[in-house]
Amino acid sequence: MVVRPPLRVASHLAPGVLPLYTFLADYLAASIGRRAEFTVATSYERCAQDVDDLCFVCSVPYLLFAELGRIHMEVVAAPVLIGARYAGRPIYFSDVVVRSGSPYQRFADLRGAVWAYNEPFSHSGYIVVWHHLLSLDEGAGYFSRMVEAGFHSEALRMVADGTVDAAAIDSQVLAIELRDHPDLAKRLRIIGAIGPSTIQPLVASTARLSAVERRTILAALLAVGDDPRARPVLDAALVERFVAVDGESYDDVRLMLGRVHEAGLVGAQWRARWAAVSSPTSTVI
Repeated sequence: MVVRPPLRVASHLAPGVLPLYTFLADYLAASIGRRAEFTVATSYERCAQDVDDLCFVCSVPYLLFAELGRIHMEVVAAPVLIGARYAGRPIYFSDVVVRSGSPYQRFADLRGAVWAYNEPFSHSGYIVVWHHLLSLDEGAGYFSRMVEAGFHSEALRMVADGTVDAAAIDSQVLAIELRDHPDLAKRLRIIGAIGPSTIQPLVASTARLSAVERRTILAALLAVGDDPRARPVLDAALVERFVAVDGESYDDVRLMLGRVHEAGLVGAQWRARWAAVSSPTSTVI
């Protein structure tokens, strides 16, 4: 009897949506007759080493890896979120939040404010903010200080307790946080939105998965929204369904990242840090 290896699935995205990713790991593994091995990634080294079959990953790291051509992967699908603002498309927003009692009423009021972001390779919390500043003919001096929080959830709590003045939060993550933590919701206020942008993809390894397996996984994802077993998990994650996307679907993010680079808002230091966190130097087991 041939024992098939597990389907290795990793998430590089926000902890608040982990129940969905965990469910999908088992669901997609079953579709190709395997068991799932799910990992919450702590570094982009996993992507650099190409050890996973499927990855839920932010669009910016995906584009950076694709640019290098160092690993073999393709975009498979992305979620469509529940809500009229998403118009049935695989998009999301970066909602700008402040403390409920603060004087800020709109993004234009935030000049000189202290800003929190989750991490520098995030589109929703970092790159799209720089691009928005460029669209306003503003630059690096707009905020008095920028503080790296690590996660969107931590940035939210820094805003709520007054450690910082504002942050841009992935709209799916924000909605889940405010729903699940009503006390936090009372301490925060949304004053605007940046976007939309194409939402984060599920990426498949073309080296580790055959074309047939990739097509089967896509078919399973396209059908998951109609599966009664999946519906409660999808609803909890505010996901209506999944749709097929490809590399060109992320041209909007690619364009924003390019403009931010050209303006010098992320430069040599940012590139050096990316090289460090994405270097395939450690042994992943």
